[in-house]
Amino acid sequence: MATIRMYCAPWCGDCRAAERFLDEAGVAYEAVNIEEHPEAAELIIEKNNGKRKVPTFEVDGRWFAVSPFDPELLARELGLDA
Repeated sequence: MATIRMYCAPWCGDCRAAERFLDEAGVAYEAVNIEEHPEAAELIIEKNNGKRKVPTFEVDGRWFAVSPFDPELLARELGLDA
């Protein structure tokens, strides 16, 4: 399966929902806290056309945000059955 990296923040309800979704689906991912890694915050701003959107995902070099959280969109982007 693809390498999934989720850029998130502890204050983000959408991030918590995405983590719950991934955990319940048994999907392995790496969470990157943008509050602890300022370079990650800068990266997601760059990838989201100047917007600080979380959660933002990197999947094998492909970037997308799921903000606001949408389980169907996330499942589709990850190739999971919704």
